[in-house]
Amino acid sequence: MSCYSGATVTQLTDPVDHGEGPAWDERTGALYFVDMFNGKLNSYNIHTGEVDHITLQGNLTLAIPSEFDTTEFVVGLDKRVLKIQWNAQQSFDVVRVVSTVDEDKPRNRLNDGKADRNGRLWVGTMGYDIAGEIIDVDCGSLYFISNETAENPVAAVQPVNISNGMAWNLANDKFYFIDTTADQVTEYDFDNTLGALSNPRVVFDVSDFADQITGHPDGMTIDANDKLWIALYGGGAVIQFDPIENKILQIISIPATYTTSIKKVENVNHLPEVFLS
Repeated sequence: MSCYSGATVTQLTDPVDHGEGPAWDERTGALYFVDMFNGKLNSYNIHTGEVDHITLQGNLTLAIPSEFDTTEFVVGLDKRVLKIQWNAQQSFDVVRVVSTVDEDKPRNRLNDGKADRNGRLWVGTMGYDIAGEIIDVDCGSLYFISNETAENPVAAVQPVNISNGMAWNLANDKFYFIDTTADQVTEYDFDNTLGALSNPRVVFDVSDFADQITGHPDGMTIDANDKLWIALYGGGAVIQFDPIENKILQIISIPATYTTSIKKVENVNHLPEVFLS
């Protein structure tokens, strides 16, 4: 695998089993990330280098900080979306269960999620897997959760094997989504008013760049120039990709083969509107 970038990669914390969901909060100088299979929500203080954590019972798959309260988070735990309160020490409280998905599929779990600009939550699920191999194929979905749909979440994309990276472009009229086992990024037209997806088309396929990269697309973000940044699970790299020109712009090697997620540094995520009720 070639590497085009001169970017510096720095290890900030001890290794985790399966790191996911990085979220930066400039108000507290904290980088939040989860250790999925150990149920840990970690907080790395950029000023002191200290790492605090809390442990929830189950698979902790995502954590989104509140825009209005630095102690509140929306988290994904197994198949439930929870609102919790944590002051970055050792104690926390579950405020309430926001939503539950895939209740008819007992072996499914949540896998990734983000909030859109209107504060609506998009979360994906996946079927049962062993050592990364999907046993229950085509059992996952991508769900759209708002105040109106929290009790009965709407499946926006299905079937899915492993729901993963999500991103919206600057104009907020395109949505990008990764189903990891497909080795592709799919672009959808995005209706912000309705929170609806349409007209899917594949904009990135790993097989088209087999001479440059290995691994599977996992987490994803997008920069101010609408270029996608994609973590390659099993490929030990992050790539910058132009979905218009269909071109890899940078390959940044990561000293971790199973690179899972990436987050651009920006203000805190948009608060899921479910916090408001």
